[in-house]
Amino acid sequence: MFSRIAGTGSYLPAKVLSNHDLAQRVDTSDEWIVARTGIHQRHIAAPEEMTSDMALKAVEAALASAGVTAEDVDLLIVATTTPDSIFPSTACILQEKLGVHGFPAFDMQAVCAGFVYALTTADQFIKSGASKCAVVVGAEKLSNIVNWDDRNTCVLFGDGAGAVVLKADAETGILATHLHADGRYNGILKTPGRAVANAIDGEAYIHMDGSAVFKFAVKALSAVAEETLAKAGLAKEAIDWLVPHQANIRIIESTAKHLHLSMEKVIVTVGEHGNTSAASIPLALDAGVKSGRIQRGQTILMEGIGGGFAWGSVLARF
Repeated sequence: MFSRIAGTGSYLPAKVLSNHDLAQRVDTSDEWIVARTGIHQRHIAAPEEMTSDMALKAVEAALASAGVTAEDVDLLIVATTTPDSIFPSTACILQEKLGVHGFPAFDMQAVCAGFVYALTTADQFIKSGASKCAVVVGAEKLSNIVNWDDRNTCVLFGDGAGAVVLKADAETGILATHLHADGRYNGILKTPGRAVANAIDGEAYIHMDGSAVFKFAVKALSAVAEETLAKAGLAKEAIDWLVPHQANIRIIESTAKHLHLSMEKVIVTVGEHGNTSAASIPLALDAGVKSGRIQRGQTILMEGIGGGFAWGSVLARF
């Protein structure tokens, strides 16, 4: 039994924040940001717009794409590092907003690798027979934890949500998955603040050692891609589309080069979306589907790495 991606959906907030806008606030420029990251703009959620609100719109679009309703869903996983609240889970809040109840709903926290972790988990539910129609959504309101006075990080991140519907299928779907984590690197990329006695102990902002992240990410993403291909018994040439985490154009280009893929076979949205953490892969996937580039029957490789470090990849026949 396979888990087939039956539908995709996405949502981006209305507000667009350009590099020129950021240059009015911090010492940076459009040329500097583009040269180092490939990012031109990012979307920022409205103050009243919650992570679950963005997730809801992405899920509704994915359900429509798959031709199913919320009543057909029997599993809901939300990958997020910016939940609506400490608890209940954003998944439970989203379930209520969808107007359904009773089936398992939970959050997955693996930061930028959250979507591949959640997709892998849903795949196991379907393969075991515990689920027949699962929804996996990556949703982030990173603007809540960005220090807008730190020019090294504020240029990178944006808000948004992307979702997929997975259905049990006897013929095709997810071919292989591979997940990793290494907590020895937990200090390189983190948001260290914690809630204590109705206050934040420490800083609730993103902290990142950019060069260390870059070096680790290129090696890890290249290796996990090869592991996943080997597990499926496929060569690099079998990949029709690479749909990577949209963190930095240089990381994406390095990974594609290692896989001997031309950039024409890579879905790139980092320029318009920035780094949306767990939302970036499903946002890019939906962009590829909506543009007509990703077609049924093609083989796609999705991969991401985030704080932890946690990383992984999913190989699927779309």
